[in-house]
Formats: sequence, structure tokens, C-alpha cells
Amino acid sequence: MNPNHHYIVATIKDWHIEAFKHYSKDLPGNWHLITDKAQLTPQFLRQISPKYIFFPHWSWIVPKEILTQFNCVCFHMTDLPYGRGGSPLQNLIARGHQETKLTALKMTEELDAGPIYLKSPLSLTGSAQQIFERSALLTAKMITSIVELQPEPTPQTGAVTHFNRRTPEQSEIQGNESLDKLYDVIRMLDAKSYPKAFLHYGDFTLHFENAQLTDDSLTASISISKREK
Repeated sequence: MNPNHHYIVATIKDWHIEAFKHYSKDLPGNWHLITDKAQLTPQFLRQISPKYIFFPHWSWIVPKEILTQFNCVCFHMTDLPYGRGGSPLQNLIARGHQETKLTALKMTEELDAGPIYLKSPLSLTGSAQQIFERSALLTAKMITSIVELQPEPTPQTGAVTHFNRRTPEQSEIQGNESLDKLYDVIRMLDAKSYPKAFLHYGDFTLHFENAQLTDDSLTASISISKREK
């Protein structure tokens, strides 16, 4: 690991920003954090000349000009090439997965299709917030490994499957779910800045979080707001 190298982490989520504050202090090199899309310009990146740009959680398409000039590494919460596409955490839980792999891959113009640096197992138990926080710690370890070992990414192999990005309407509780499924619907949407599972009741909308499942019952916190029409 060259102490003179520069590294950039681009993310918008609190859990990744908090993790960055810890590992960037302990690793050699010069570390930079980007949390605003406007900061990610070719001009700025050429000034920094980073060895790697890591994207732990980024919501925008990275321009081709940046992808072709820099080593851009993103992280996807599936065992790629299974589950390319949007809302991986929610799609995995909805399909009954209890474990997954966090994949670090080279960003290319085709979404989630780039060659892979490494994968690490990740449990899908608990709320979405708990899973995201676990993934942030795991991401920090994977970033450290990539910086230290500088592995060559290898092409994806196996059958390709795609996930569709979830829509807000899919967060509505239907009322015919089993308790297990209802628990999954609530917990997989229970994270900061994510729309909570909901149902309409008369002129009101009920939002659910903090779900706990026992053998034959489910408890959860409910907030109530006037229904938008």
C-alpha cells in the first residue's frame, strides 16, 4: 500500500460515512470523502488522481468519462451475476433469502455487469437498517483488502438474473400475508430515508417499523398520518 496514493469514497448514506471516518484514519494514503453528486466531476478527480474511487452506496449513474479514466469500484448486495439491478436487499428478502454475498466489482457502463474484485458473506437477518450497518462494516474490510492486495478483477460467470427496482406502491401491506411474510415486508423497508411499509385505513395511512416476530405473533411500531388523496 503506497502511503502517497489518494483514494476516494463516494457515498450518500450515514452508515457508510460513519464507517469511512474510522477506517480512513487507520489506513495509509490520502483519503477523500464525496457525499454530493456535484463534487464528482472529471476535473476534480484529475486533480486528486485517485488510485481507486469506491462507491459503497451511490444513487446516480457515473459518467463514462469517469469510468474510463479511473478505477471505479461499487458494491452490490447479491452474489453476482445473480440479482443485477435495483433494490437488491428487498428483492432478496422477498424471495426468501436469509444470506447473500456482498460483491465488490469494477463499474462499467452496463449496470452491475463489471468484473469482480471479491465477495464476502452477509447475513440478511434483522431490519434493513441493521443489514445496511453490517454491510458498511463489511464494505470497510473489503475496501481495505482491495487497497492492500490490489486484486485483478475477474469476469462474472454463471447465469445472469435481474431484479426490478421496487416502486412505492409495493410497500403497501395487502392483508393476506402470512405472519412471516408480513414481518419480512416491514423489516426490509425499515431503514433511515426508506419508505416504510404501510396500509390505508379510512382517511389515514398507517406506517410500520420495529417489527418483532415470535412463534405466533408479530409486534411493530405504528405511526399514523392523514391519507394523501
